[in-house]
Amino acid sequence: MQPTIATQQPPLIGSTSGGMIQVLGFTLLVGFWVLLGLEEVASHGDHSFAKIGIHQVTFALSDAAYVNASPAILGSKGQNSEWVTVYISNLNPSIDDWIGVFSPANFSDSTCLPENSRVSPPYLCSAPIKYQYANYTNPNYKVTGEASLNLQLINQRSDFSFALFTGGLATPNLVAVSNTVAFANPNAPSYPRLAQGKPWNEMTVTWTSGYGIDEAEPFVEWGQRGGVQKHSFAGTLTFDRHSMCGAPARTVGWRDPGYIHTSFLKELWPNQVYTYKLGHKWLNGTIIWSQMYQFKSSPYPGQDSLQRVIIFGDMGKDEADGSNEYNNFQRGSLNTTKQLIEDLENIDIVFHIGDICYANGYLSQWDQFTSQIEPIASTVPYMIASGNHERDWPNSGSFYENNDSGGECGVVAQTMFYVPTDNRDKFWYSTDYGMFRFCIADTEHDWREGTEQYNFIERCLASVDRQKQPWLIFIAHRVLGYSSSLFYAVEGSFGEPMGRDSLQKLWQKYKVDIAVYGHAHNYERTCPVYENTCMNDEKSYYKGSLNGTIHMVAGGGGASLTPFAPFKTAWSIFRDYDYGFLKVTAFNHSTLLVEYKKSRDGEVYDSFMISRDYRDILACTIDSCSSTTLAS
Repeated sequence: MQPTIATQQPPLIGSTSGGMIQVLGFTLLVGFWVLLGLEEVASHGDHSFAKIGIHQVTFALSDAAYVNASPAILGSKGQNSEWVTVYISNLNPSIDDWIGVFSPANFSDSTCLPENSRVSPPYLCSAPIKYQYANYTNPNYKVTGEASLNLQLINQRSDFSFALFTGGLATPNLVAVSNTVAFANPNAPSYPRLAQGKPWNEMTVTWTSGYGIDEAEPFVEWGQRGGVQKHSFAGTLTFDRHSMCGAPARTVGWRDPGYIHTSFLKELWPNQVYTYKLGHKWLNGTIIWSQMYQFKSSPYPGQDSLQRVIIFGDMGKDEADGSNEYNNFQRGSLNTTKQLIEDLENIDIVFHIGDICYANGYLSQWDQFTSQIEPIASTVPYMIASGNHERDWPNSGSFYENNDSGGECGVVAQTMFYVPTDNRDKFWYSTDYGMFRFCIADTEHDWREGTEQYNFIERCLASVDRQKQPWLIFIAHRVLGYSSSLFYAVEGSFGEPMGRDSLQKLWQKYKVDIAVYGHAHNYERTCPVYENTCMNDEKSYYKGSLNGTIHMVAGGGGASLTPFAPFKTAWSIFRDYDYGFLKVTAFNHSTLLVEYKKSRDGEVYDSFMISRDYRDILACTIDSCSSTTLAS
């Protein structure tokens, strides 16, 4: 599925009229809870909304209840994130009262359109973004009926309202709706995401706005820090409800994504600091600017410099204000994000290897995620891989015929983020960063021998010049190598079935140093292994040839943790049931340090070093190594 080229601003579903929300037919809110229940991700347990009594929702606006949100105008100084105080007054309070956050502010079902001519309209046009209990910060709310909540909002190109429900989750009743709250410029450019381009000396900038191309011309003003600045125009993409493959992405989870712009900054000088800012030029010549950002350009392939790489998977998002959202199982994500931001001066590139934000068809969560990672993604390349929660959907071309994407079927991820692929729906690609060659696979498409992806993987591994780029790393979301996670152990495969069958001969032939995976939400490191056998007895300091590939699971980015099998496999050296990420540091062409850091404190809990010469890789003697690849 491919996104469509933007031509005009699509109408927002459920806009307000005169600041008053339309509540006609709100008793049909029951359908929202039904759909949420159907979309449950079984592997992560019940999410909070699944506990709501789906047949007990009633509409009961009452003069005895009142909700007010302040301030009403946000972002007056250009901010894309602000805190709002929600005041609650209820003459009949209970400990189970809760506030739902809605955007657009009009969440009435009366403006819904049917998915097709044979299907009734969805019961609710837009699902709430999140919710919080009224007594979250005031334990005396049950007695006083008075409370206030501090909630964080981000600019999502529309207004907000706050709805008070009584009766708890089992028998919810809508009793009050607040005034509307809006950002001063809801269309402002926001949440820039850097990514490597196809050439090593190209950086791409992707961002979101509410400006269609018939309204304003998107571009980036950029140049070396302190030098002459230039303009690079941006392409624009968007998609509509019918680009989605099914519910909830097409129904209650749908939300207008705005416009996604990408600009290509070309012919960069290696390892130099560049500044940039996003611009939209209106037809009358007025320019809307973002703040100024900066990044350091990539080293050229083979350049001998300090190069530091972060790798993790399965992070997701969480709410800084403590409120509840759909999945409520990504509680480690804020710690991971915090650690990366705090160490950002010592990071050069990030790989988030699948299961990006776990929106699962609730599209508002993508804005929430890009806001959360903005300090990172606006400063260093933020490269992603495709995971099951981005891509998988029946009859959509996915290798796995399950419902994990919630109807997104890859469309949202491949539009929100740029990756240097020839076809964005085929999410495999290679990228060079100095002394590193990264080969990124797409486990949600067939990788087996004879397929298009298998041929790509072999070309990627075979074409690298190991004299220039000695560090060869294979990346994929699902574990195509080795994992002793319980669900893989139960299957008896200790990895994806058929994962190693086709690929292990490539890893061995082209002497892949490290293979990194997500999907299993934990950390694990193997010995240098081939065909289930440790090829090297060392555990922490490898000298010379590894004789096999070290396989690592780094899926503890933030989503609920995955238990291990109760026994230890022969090839597993270190495993940890906790949140964390990898930091891989190339000091030069012969020294590589790999560290596992925990998200809770940023400290190193496992590490190893590789020290070798390129002759150890190419198996040649002094002065006999020609500039060649292993393919030849």
